[in-house]
Parts: sequence; C-alpha cells; structure tokens
Amino acid sequence: MTTAETPTSTSTPAVTPAPASAPRAFSGARTLATAARVLTQLRHDPRSIALMILVPCVMLFLLRYVFDADARTFDSIGASLLGIFPLITMFLVTSIATLRERTSGTLERLLALPIGKADLIAGYALAFGAIAVVQSLLATGLAVWGLGLDVVGSPWLLLLVALLDALLGTALGLFVSAFASSEFQAVQFMPAVIFPQLLLCGLFTARENMHPVLEAVSNVLPMSYAVDGMNEVLRHSEVTGNFVRDVVIVAGCAVLVLALGAATLRRRTA
Repeated sequence: MTTAETPTSTSTPAVTPAPASAPRAFSGARTLATAARVLTQLRHDPRSIALMILVPCVMLFLLRYVFDADARTFDSIGASLLGIFPLITMFLVTSIATLRERTSGTLERLLALPIGKADLIAGYALAFGAIAVVQSLLATGLAVWGLGLDVVGSPWLLLLVALLDALLGTALGLFVSAFASSEFQAVQFMPAVIFPQLLLCGLFTARENMHPVLEAVSNVLPMSYAVDGMNEVLRHSEVTGNFVRDVVIVAGCAVLVLALGAATLRRRTA
C-alpha cells in the first residue's frame, strides 16, 4: 500500500506551483498599497527626500547668481534646466532605491505574494510621482517668482513640462535598475543614459547646428523634446502645436519606459 501511495504523494507538488506562476491581473488596490509602502520608507530617509526635492532648487538658485550680471542668460537656459534637473535627480534616486529593494530581498518577497510586476512598477511610479509633483512645484515656483525667470507663456505650462520630465526620470530609473547588480553600477548608468541626452538636447547649441548624424540621434531622445517644450513656453504666450507635440512625446516615452520596466523587472540581481 505504501508503494501505491508514493506516486500520489510525489505528483501533488508538481501541480501546485502552476497557479503561483500564472500572470496576475493589474490591481489598483495593490498599486496603491505599494505606493504607500514606498512613501513610508522614503519618510524615514531624509537624505533621499532632500536630494529629490531640494537639490533642483539649489541648482537653480546657484545658476541664477552665476549669471548675476547677465539675467538674460539665465532666462535663456533657466527654463531648459528647470526640466533637466528634476529628470536627473529622479533618475538617480529611483534607480538606486529600486535596486536596494532587490538586493535586500524585499522585491523577491513581494513578488512571492499575489502581486504582479505591473502593480509594483505602477506603485513605485505613483510614489515617486508624488514626490515629483512637490519637486516640480517648488522648482517652478522658485524659478519664476523667486528668481525672476522671465517667461512669455504660462508658468503652469512650465510646471507641466517639469513634472513630465521628473516622471520620465523616474521611469528611466526604474528601467535601468533591472540591469544593475549594485548601487555603484546603477550610478554608472547616468553617464550612459543621461549625459548623451544632456549634450544633444539643444541646451548648449541649437540641434539644427549639430552634425547631421548627431541631430538625427537627438531627434529620438526624449530630453530633446523636454527642452523644446520649455523653450516653447519661454517664447510663446499661447499653446503651440510644437508644445503639444513635445508634451505628448515626453509623456509617451515615460509610459513606454515604465512598460519596459515592468517587462524586465527581476526578483533578484544576477
């Protein structure tokens, strides 16, 4: 009788893992729970909060008084940097924070629960997006009303582009964290992902003045459209077609990168 029972007992574990590996549908409740957990952790990490919220404001403040004798220079590049600084800081903090959850085993424990990768990525994006809102509000308010940034268009349009740039930085940080095995490697992705965009976005020279090959590359980089969107607000009092195009491209890139981040999310480092 024992030999007859053995196949039955050994065959049972073979079918139990199947439900656990089945794809899980996206859940708003799980996404909100993930966002709340991340925000709770960030509340106990004042250095990360300071980096995300205060550093862009400090950089804008320094930039204004670097060009103290030539306020027009600050007006010409301040709007562009208002979008670039949030993108860079959110990329850095998000990539390191997500990688830390993987190396500490938190991510693996979460994925063992009834929660999908899309829930996790959306929760992270929602949590860091809330920080991005605060960051963009402070940076835009400081630049326009505190430092006297002269813009022709509405400051609310500047805020919109700055917020989208911060969300794009969050999405890029979540995405590249899947390919790093340590926090040091996550930081190394900044020269590879951010610096080329910074050089080719049109901040230092008009993109049409670049070598044709570099201009073609810049035309597919999202930071180029972030800078273009800021410059549209700087020069035009009304919402232009180019501004709408720039906003749609930056937002679309953020959504695309978030989807890629969900697809490449791994439980642990290699």
